Amino acid sequence: MSELPLVLDPTGADRHAEHRALRAQGPAARVDILGVHAWAVTDPTLLNTLLTSPDVSKDGRAHWPGFEEAAATWPLALWIAVRNMFTAYGADHRRLRRMVAPAFSARRVAAMKEDIAAIVTHLLDHLAGLPRTREVDLREHLAYPLPIGVISHLVGVPENQRDAFRAVVDGVFDTTLTPAASQANAERLYGQLDQLIATKREAPGDDMTSLLIRSRDEEDGTGLSHQELRDTLLLMVSAGYETTVNVIDQAIVHLLAHPRQLDRVRAGAYTWQDVVEETLRLEPAVAHLPLRYAVRDIPLPDGRTIPQGDAILASYAAANRHPDWHGPTADDFDITRTTKDHLAFGHGVHFCLGAPLARLEVAEVLAQLFTRFPHMQLAVPGTRLHPLNSLISNGHQAIPVRLGAPADS
Repeated sequence: MSELPLVLDPTGADRHAEHRALRAQGPAARVDILGVHAWAVTDPTLLNTLLTSPDVSKDGRAHWPGFEEAAATWPLALWIAVRNMFTAYGADHRRLRRMVAPAFSARRVAAMKEDIAAIVTHLLDHLAGLPRTREVDLREHLAYPLPIGVISHLVGVPENQRDAFRAVVDGVFDTTLTPAASQANAERLYGQLDQLIATKREAPGDDMTSLLIRSRDEEDGTGLSHQELRDTLLLMVSAGYETTVNVIDQAIVHLLAHPRQLDRVRAGAYTWQDVVEETLRLEPAVAHLPLRYAVRDIPLPDGRTIPQGDAILASYAAANRHPDWHGPTADDFDITRTTKDHLAFGHGVHFCLGAPLARLEVAEVLAQLFTRFPHMQLAVPGTRLHPLNSLISNGHQAIPVRLGAPADS
């Protein structure tokens, strides 16, 4: 811990250069993430091992000496202080995950396919009615509303509460907020969650919120506590919305920047699933995921040791582009590459439950969008797209395009 840490840029202004700098320091690098020191793990083999090891925990209360101070003062306190399966360890994690998993069953996800297709069609119908020369922000008018609509349907968020949820969820991923602003945003978010719970208690439906409330009420104290209920819903709304927005965003941008690869998909040589997986590899929705903790000393391949109690940062974006994994073309967007393996959804017991749903959403929106608007182009050079103000969330502030004539015109 004597080495000076690399201070991560909270604005994410040049994240790929930062990831190269992290990899240059070995399989794990000492970093400063908004004032908290951690080990950023960028080697994919090591990261895979740690993500499945009982020597690594996500429960800061139990395994991180710095928890109390960070929970009180750190801008990212919400990421470590929530009580849900995101921060749980061992049997507690298994209990919480078991209660949420039915909402993401293969049957339930498959049943949502028609609804997802209908939402996309509705959004594209609106875009098709706009003037052909008009500049349109596809992040705002397509990448955002689809995941919001899908997760709101799954969780049961009423139409009149969705805009409020979007505003506060954006704040969760904004790593430029001060501690005071972050705390105020968290309070607004919990206010929205309490309103949702109250709504579903009064008028339950066939949605996750109602299911979790019934489980809590019927299990006589063995189900979710009130705080676990709030924080589980927080996880579902935020993870199911922001991350999918970013994958849609990045896939659109990279396809428009690589028209020959888009042509190969249109010709049937490759699939939209190939595009989804390569996007997840090259531009995972979450660049760094805070935090994990060493339950005991962890030896590193280069002879160093992560001491017991130290914080660990899973640096998914840097690992996904590691040349030891994907060779000298790891920084290239290439849907034809044979191996598109990645860690965009995590690994091990904390692997994202919503991965099949996110893949379904992204593939559907890409297929319909690029079929409907075959002449679409970016309205500005890709180098002029601005990244989100976040070292966590990996997307753009806007995706300005000119749609051109729809295919059916």
